[in-house]
Amino acid sequence: MNTNKRNVKHLIDWNDWSDQEVKEVLDFASRIKHNRWSYQGYMTGKTLVMLFQKTSTRTRISFEASMTEMGGHAIFLDWMTSNFKLSKISYETAYLSRNAAIIMARVKEHKDLLEMKSTASVPLINGCCNMYHPCQAMADMLTIHEDRGSLEGAKLTYIGVHNNVVNSLMSASAALGVELTLVCPISDESEVDQTSKAKLKSKGLLIETLDVKEAVRTAEYVYTDTWINMEFFDNPEYKAFKDERIATMMPFQINRELLKDSKAKIMHDMPIHPGFEIAEDCVDDPRSIIYDQAENRLEAQKAIMVYLLEKM
Repeated sequence: MNTNKRNVKHLIDWNDWSDQEVKEVLDFASRIKHNRWSYQGYMTGKTLVMLFQKTSTRTRISFEASMTEMGGHAIFLDWMTSNFKLSKISYETAYLSRNAAIIMARVKEHKDLLEMKSTASVPLINGCCNMYHPCQAMADMLTIHEDRGSLEGAKLTYIGVHNNVVNSLMSASAALGVELTLVCPISDESEVDQTSKAKLKSKGLLIETLDVKEAVRTAEYVYTDTWINMEFFDNPEYKAFKDERIATMMPFQINRELLKDSKAKIMHDMPIHPGFEIAEDCVDDPRSIIYDQAENRLEAQKAIMVYLLEKM
């Protein structure tokens, strides 16, 4: 394996990449989607280690299926049953790099991902942390690109809590020319990526408002996400927090009444909590492209992995 860290490119978030590089990955993902089996032998003899500290459906399945379809192998590694919880993260990561072509990590804290990056001598992909979700954002951009034929000038409205998904949507939108309207009644400034926000704003592509009806009326795509981190959603210790958040956010639920004067298509990154951030009848509404969006994780992540390896 290549142990020269200076030659290794990682994906922590799109804000670390040039606009041109982000565009290249998007174009590559689109080519892979339409030529799915042209890359089936690309990962032959290569191993992806998938480290999970958080629960997952789409991230695990799409990464593992990606490696299988491209002829490689994926290893699932549970943080809690590994020595990551016992030793220094940097030590364990240095070891993984000697056994894998790529590492994907889905962790709770961004600082842990940065510690992994410090000793990773193979590409490290952020599979989700509290600050960013770049793989999801690329799948989102691919979904819009495939739906309308181009991203330039697309109008995307996000309604919900400002979270890791929003940070990566901002950085991807800035690179790809998407106008992003944020309707975020709850926003912790300590977890807002101010660099990506400033870049998006400087390009005239950021609108912030709490006028949800107007934001939806002018949107091509309306996107929402869970109001509560998945690991806390069913935790009885967070009931008071959950109740307070629901009371604040319920007027911003995606439902047919909100969308009655809009032609916007509906997006959600899943997992879905029907009756909370989105009404159940909107999930399977004819305007919903939620499952297309989820499916596109596969092609987006194939493109990311191949691109990173070609940069070695």
